Amino acid sequence: MLLVAVILLSIVVVLLDSVPSMVGRFGRPLNVMEWTFTLLFTVEYVARLCCVRHPWRYATSFFGVIDLISVLPTYFALLVPEVSAFLDIRILRLLRIFRIFKLTLYITEYIRLGRALRASGRKILIFLSVVMMAVLILGTVMYVVEGPENGFTSIPMAMYWATVTMTTVGYGDLTPQTTLGRFIASFMMLLGWGVLAVPTGIVTAEMTSQRMNWKPTTRTCPSCLSEGHEPEAKFCKDCGEPLPAYEYDTS
Repeated sequence: MLLVAVILLSIVVVLLDSVPSMVGRFGRPLNVMEWTFTLLFTVEYVARLCCVRHPWRYATSFFGVIDLISVLPTYFALLVPEVSAFLDIRILRLLRIFRIFKLTLYITEYIRLGRALRASGRKILIFLSVVMMAVLILGTVMYVVEGPENGFTSIPMAMYWATVTMTTVGYGDLTPQTTLGRFIASFMMLLGWGVLAVPTGIVTAEMTSQRMNWKPTTRTCPSCLSEGHEPEAKFCKDCGEPLPAYEYDTS
C-alpha cells in the first residue's frame, strides 16, 4: 500500500507541474519531490531486474516498459538538455503520467476488470457494430431529410451529427431545422440513453459470472508456501516462482 500511495502522490506532482501558477510558487519543492519519486522508482525498477529470473523478459513486458517510461523522461531532460530547443520539456516530462499504469500491478480489482473486459470483448464488439449501423442508417436518413441547405452537406457529416447526438454530447454546431429532422433527433437522443447502459451491463454481468464461478483452492507455492492460487495460474502471485500443474478433482 505504501508503494501505491507513492505512485498516487507522484501523479499529483505531475498534475501540479502542469499548472503555471503552482510552478511559479512551488517550483523548487515540486522539483525535489519529482527527483525523489524518480530515484525511488529507479531503485524499484533495478531491484525488479535483479530479482526476476529473466530480466530481459521483464524489461520488454508491458509493466517493464511502463516502469521504464515512468522514470526515463526526468533523466532524459537532464542528460540531453538540447532537446528543450526542439520540444517543450514539460510535454516530455508529462510522460511520467504513465506511472498510473503501475497501479494495476498491485490492485487485484484491476486484474478482475481486465479479465471481464477480455471475456466480454466479443459481445462489446457486436454491440459497437450495431451502434455503427444505427449511426450510418440514421445519419443517411438525416442527410436526405435535412439536406446541404441545413448544414448536412454529406453523409459523413450527417454521421458525425448522429454520433454526437447518440452519445448525448450535443455540441450544437449542427442541428436539424425541419420537423421530421427534430423528431429523428429526439428519437436518437432517447436511444442514446439506452445505448450507454449496454456496455456497462455486459461487463458487470461478466464480472458477476466470474465471481460466482470462482472457487478458492488450496494450491500452494513450493517456494514461499503461499496458498489460494487460481487453477489456471502458472506463477506464484507473491514470489513469481513457477507453480506445479493444478490437479483437478475428478472424483
